[in-house]
Amino acid sequence: MELTTLKLAKTKKIQGLMTMFKVSSNSPQEPEKTTAGSSTQPARNRFPRPSLPEGIVGLIVFSVVGYGIGSQLSRLGLDPVIYGLIFTALSGVAGIAGFAAAVRLRIRSLSAFGVRRVSRRWLLIGVGAGLVAFMVKGLAVLVYIAITGDSSTPQTIYAEGGSGGVLSLILATLFLGVLTPLGEELLFRGVIANVLLRYGPVFGVVSSALIFALMHGINIVFPAALVMGLVGAELLRRSGSVWPAIVVHIVFNLPTVPVMVAAGMG
Repeated sequence: MELTTLKLAKTKKIQGLMTMFKVSSNSPQEPEKTTAGSSTQPARNRFPRPSLPEGIVGLIVFSVVGYGIGSQLSRLGLDPVIYGLIFTALSGVAGIAGFAAAVRLRIRSLSAFGVRRVSRRWLLIGVGAGLVAFMVKGLAVLVYIAITGDSSTPQTIYAEGGSGGVLSLILATLFLGVLTPLGEELLFRGVIANVLLRYGPVFGVVSSALIFALMHGINIVFPAALVMGLVGAELLRRSGSVWPAIVVHIVFNLPTVPVMVAAGMG
């Protein structure tokens, strides 16, 4: 009798433990608490993507600084070399001013505009894409000349800026080959392309490239700027960063002043 009672008690105890186990395993568990830097989930961007207000403000400031100041320079009676150097730097300065105005408008996050770290692989891709774009540019210019018959260029002023000796050549090359790519890519890719990519990849890449090209005027520079805009916007879209596009632009622009000076265009 006592043995049967003992077995019955053990059976009830086992059943009770099994019931507790089932309840425990079916109950919702609290999410694991993670500290900053220990979470395995990628951090969400806390800032919205730039939209039309940033794009409009950026272009307005770029136009005021670039075209406004540029139109007044010829009235100052400057030495041609000094005038050329200032004009060569103006596009880069105007781009940086437009970018800064867009950033300060609402979002105030450089990362939201594509100013974020990128792998070395993407930078090397930028170098390769820049070399390809440089060669395609030559073909695009030849096609433009064949269609329009217009072979005049407004860029001889850059050669004038670099024609005053070694120092002016170095400065003009740096202004057009480094400062201009930095300023223009921050604005036209970091702001404009980012804004227009909201409406789809094809529309964003093509329309931002067209805006960039039109800002250079309808002349021999237009097809070259269009090629640069397409490549730069696509690299921004794929990498999420403006740095590969800046590298492309540097490779694209860097030989311009030395080649023009060597050809006696200044």
